Amino acid sequence: MRNFQVIDLGRLDWQSAWSVQREFVEKRKAGLVPDTLLFVEHPHVITLGRNAQESNILAGREFLTGLGVSIEETNRGGDVTYHGPGQLVGYPIFDLSEWKKDVRAFVQALEQAVIRTLAGYGIEAGTREGKETGVYVGNAKICALGIHISRWVSCHGFALNLNPDLRYFEYIVPCGLTLPVTSMAAQGVPAERGEVMRMLARHLAEIFELDYSTCIEQLEETLP
Repeated sequence: MRNFQVIDLGRLDWQSAWSVQREFVEKRKAGLVPDTLLFVEHPHVITLGRNAQESNILAGREFLTGLGVSIEETNRGGDVTYHGPGQLVGYPIFDLSEWKKDVRAFVQALEQAVIRTLAGYGIEAGTREGKETGVYVGNAKICALGIHISRWVSCHGFALNLNPDLRYFEYIVPCGLTLPVTSMAAQGVPAERGEVMRMLARHLAEIFELDYSTCIEQLEETLP
C-alpha cells in the first residue's frame, strides 16, 4: 500500500491555505511527499469556482465585508460556495496516476468517504443523479465538493458541515442550486472535529488503498 499523510492546518484563512496547497501540489508532482490530506477550518469566506455566476452571491460585497466575509476566486470546478467556522474542509493532494486516471471516479470516491463517515454517525446521506456533486441528506446539501486536477495531481476538495451557522448560506446560491443546506448538528448529531477527521482519513485511505497506519501517530499528536 502507498504511504499517506494527514495534516491538520487548524484555523487558517483561505489565501494562506491555498499557498499551502500549492506547495504540496508541487512537492507531490516531484515525488517529494506522499498523497496528503490537508484539513482546515476557514474564517468566513465565499469562494467562486471557474463556472461561478456572480449573480449567485445574493448580498452586496460591502455588506459581506461588514460581516467579515471575504470573497476569493479559485481555479476549482463548480460555482459559489461558503466556508466558515464549524465546517471541516478537506484538501486531498493525491496523485491519481498512482490510483485511477479518472476524474469522475475520484469525485465519487470523495463523496463515498463522506457518506461512509456520516453513516458512522447514523446519518443516511447520498448523492444526486446527474452532474451535481456533493453529498446530501434528503435534498439538503451537507457537503460541497469542488476539485482541480493538474498533471493528475488533485487539489481543493470537500467541505463538510459539522455545526456552522447556516444563516451564512443565505447570502449565496450554494453551488448554483436553489436547495437547502444542512449540517450534522442540524441532523441532531453533535460531532467532534477531531473524531470526524479520523473517520474521514480512515475511509479515504480504505477507498484509495493508502496505508493509514503511517499517519495514525501523526494524527494522535495533532488532534485532541
